[in-house]
Amino acid sequence: MRFDGRPVAIFGPNGAGKTNILEAVSLLSPGRGLRRAAADDFARKPEAIGWKLTASVSSLGRLHEIETSAAPGQTRNVTIDEKPAAQAALGRILRILWLVPAMDRLWIEAAEGRRRFLDRMTNSFDPGHADEVLAYEKAMRERNRLLKDNVRDAAWYGALEMQMASAGAAISANRAMAVARVHAAQNASDTVFPAAELAIVAPDGSEFPVESRELADAFAKSRANDLAAGRTLVGPHRADVSAIYIAKGSPAAQCSTGEQKALLISLVLANARALADELGAAPVLLLDEIAAHLDDDRRHALYDAICAMGTQAFMTGTGAELFEGLCERAQTFEVVENGGDSLVRERGTI
Repeated sequence: MRFDGRPVAIFGPNGAGKTNILEAVSLLSPGRGLRRAAADDFARKPEAIGWKLTASVSSLGRLHEIETSAAPGQTRNVTIDEKPAAQAALGRILRILWLVPAMDRLWIEAAEGRRRFLDRMTNSFDPGHADEVLAYEKAMRERNRLLKDNVRDAAWYGALEMQMASAGAAISANRAMAVARVHAAQNASDTVFPAAELAIVAPDGSEFPVESRELADAFAKSRANDLAAGRTLVGPHRADVSAIYIAKGSPAAQCSTGEQKALLISLVLANARALADELGAAPVLLLDEIAAHLDDDRRHALYDAICAMGTQAFMTGTGAELFEGLCERAQTFEVVENGGDSLVRERGTI
């Protein structure tokens, strides 16, 4: 598929393979893609020969050739400009944000999904954030191993907790920075989408310790409880995100389904605007079934916002009529099932 930089509208019946295209683009960023699939799950079945994705990318004034692949039973590899690279390097080439139907229940389900949303937002501003998360999780795994083995050596715990506190403080600072930039972008924009106020909180709703010394003290004080539980019960890995619909003063979890969707769209657009202001180029947006729960006014406002930013947004929907507001401003593709394969046809103006 060849794209010319305009937004991309992809339509077709359910199950035809539209989301596969967005998922492929999402693999040009670090991690497991927009559906969080394991490497083996991307491969066509039952052939079990693995998979490969290649892309020519123009980003921030430079051209790059990206290849990512995985053999059966192996983790995925990344090559950038014919040189092996870590996945984290992808985040420095392309900034990719997404919104998928599975996120529609973000505000009412477990905190893990909200942390992932926050960390993707944070990674978009600072790709090095992922390295801090990895360092923190590595030290925490070693500490959890000590806890499960009922080891009580204070010096051993202290060394690991200092590593966790250092990385944890960086994680907390990065997350706070991302929230502040998104808030600023929301406040600076005039949009029909509702603004949300985000806060990073502990599981009990209290303020979260963010300084290195505070975190080290919290880890030390929690050792007895952690030994009983066999795992680390405090730290950035336990942070949650709350959101308030500012105009109504209502928690996002108490808003209607449509309002929750609108709040998510507002945050993703604000994230994109902030990146565009900082980098001089808007990120790529992946918006799966984005028209769901949006009335005509908000749908057209979304398309106008995307075009005004100049972002290359990939959007899916079941019918061409959902993208009528884009007209010649977008490339359009139809996806249909054809004997078990997905057939993609570029279409003219909707």
